[in-house]
Amino acid sequence: MLPEYYEFKNSVKIISGKNALENIPFELSNLEAKRPLILTTKSMIRNGQLKIVTDAMENANIEVGLIFKDIPQDSSIEIVNSISQLYKENNCDSIVAIGGGSVIDTAKGVNMLVSTNATDLKEYMGLEILGGKLNPFIAVPSTSGTGSEATLVSVIADTSRKVKMEFISYSILPDVAVLDPRMTATLPSKLTASTGIDALTHSIEAFSGFQKNPISDVYALTSIELISNYLEKAVVDGKDEKARLAMANGSLMAGIAFSNSMVGIVHAIGHACGGVCNVPHGDAMTILLPHCMNLNLELCQEEYGRILLAFSGPEVYSQTPREDRGRRCIDEINKFINKFNEICGLPNKLRDVGVKKEDFETIAKTAINDGAAIVNPVEVTFDRVMKILEEAY
Repeated sequence: MLPEYYEFKNSVKIISGKNALENIPFELSNLEAKRPLILTTKSMIRNGQLKIVTDAMENANIEVGLIFKDIPQDSSIEIVNSISQLYKENNCDSIVAIGGGSVIDTAKGVNMLVSTNATDLKEYMGLEILGGKLNPFIAVPSTSGTGSEATLVSVIADTSRKVKMEFISYSILPDVAVLDPRMTATLPSKLTASTGIDALTHSIEAFSGFQKNPISDVYALTSIELISNYLEKAVVDGKDEKARLAMANGSLMAGIAFSNSMVGIVHAIGHACGGVCNVPHGDAMTILLPHCMNLNLELCQEEYGRILLAFSGPEVYSQTPREDRGRRCIDEINKFINKFNEICGLPNKLRDVGVKKEDFETIAKTAINDGAAIVNPVEVTFDRVMKILEEAY
């Protein structure tokens, strides 16, 4: 159904495929950037991905201003503030982020500061608070999950308050996203599965939320189809370049979808679990997704039925009575998730990731105040969150 009004935007240039990494110097030149700050992790150095990029830059006579490799799994305001100072001290003029969601989110935070001469990221917490063009920024994801390389969202931890802060602005979108199957070839099977379910959750919530629109729907459904067809192949054989590239594209498309239609209760509770109990985001999505879909089922029968077609294919869809397709969709996704518990030990219970029952009230209070709760089809209340936590425990 066409909404009365909607907006859609994605300004990121996407380069995807074999040897995409070697094109980074060309993209920097297009952006008139000459001295990039590279943000990455030690694993990117150890596994050789960083060397591919730096060798290509050296061959193109691009001088790297600084390589910062000590970004934690969950970045913080303190890290962002300190890197922005290093950017200025080393006369950098652009950012190349090579890594997972935390690295790319960190880069977005740094770019906010260095492009506006601010000194503390807390000044920018909120919605669309930036205007104008930020400094050149290229994102190279090393996981296929967050879609951060194509989203207008950055999630940064405020460690003093034990919360994950969201910064949302079209201005923080990268200029270029680089998808290369070599970037995820060494990703462990369990992390491949976890990040893949994160991307799946992005697309499911994007397709079933209040702010969905015809264009975001296309991205979401294509993403769901890619993830359904290729995630298991990527988990079982990490060297399968076709599967890795399919997952990279599926993750990016999911990011574009939810950037334009938002996410819902799975993310609201997931963010709270991360902030209160340090639950890895992908694990939280994996555990919570089927339970939250159950809550939304009554209002999402039609959407879940359409997801069933993309996820399970035309044969399953046509054999399932119309009134049963929503429920069948949840069952198929639950079965899909449980398969990865068997293949690689992906957790499917909150107790498996360190959440305790005494944490439930704090998680629920945090979740109902999360921005993602606002656009969920069913109202997100304290009692409903508590029920989901009990079911997922």
